[in-house]
Amino acid sequence: MVEELNPVDRAGFEAAYQLNAEGLFCPEPVMMLHNKVREMPSGARLAVVATDPSTQRDIPKFCTFLGHELLRVEEEAERFFYLIEKGAGMA
Repeated sequence: MVEELNPVDRAGFEAAYQLNAEGLFCPEPVMMLHNKVREMPSGARLAVVATDPSTQRDIPKFCTFLGHELLRVEEEAERFFYLIEKGAGMA
């Protein structure tokens, strides 16, 4: 299932799945990320946008700990963009 694009739709962040965590604060963005990744098949890509600066620490740690690949990270106008590929056989 491909979801409608949201503010994550930017060059270099093309993904079948999107998560908009703007306006949410720790721990909500990572909790939402964890739930979204569970819905995805292995190898699928997820584009995330967040406004909480703690995601700069939390999302890379989440990916490392659970075996997902953080493909790209950008920051623009106090918004943080992440492109994640779900690891094989990971929840």
